[in-house]
Amino acid sequence: MGHTGHAEVMQCTYDPDQVTYRQLLDVFFNRVDPTTLNRQGNDQGTQYRSVIYTHDDEQRQQAMEKIAEVNKQLAEGIGGIKWLGRKVVTTVEPCGDYYLAEAYHQQYLERGGRSGARQSAAKGCSDPIRCYG
Repeated sequence: MGHTGHAEVMQCTYDPDQVTYRQLLDVFFNRVDPTTLNRQGNDQGTQYRSVIYTHDDEQRQQAMEKIAEVNKQLAEGIGGIKWLGRKVVTTVEPCGDYYLAEAYHQQYLERGGRSGARQSAAKGCSDPIRCYG
């Protein structure tokens, strides 16, 4: 269990002319389980909590709207969502200080992740994004 209060997250720098913040939120909610508290896959502890850190009020508003949309889909049983009947526990918090993880966490998927299946991080690569959990 995490005892530092930190969360394992990634900071994403993006070009809004190439991808919207909403599209990033869509990927996030398609790649994590937003309904489990302090857990992602087999990893458990507060450092694995589901959280979105925002940099401004617009990002916060969009994140809250996406959570409401996913909760509605879960409640209504629509959208092919695999967590039907549950509720999103993802929190939305203002971004504070960001610290890089230890070296062995950097480029984790590019180095092969848990399964040894490397994923390219090269610009223009068409590899699908895979979640290691």
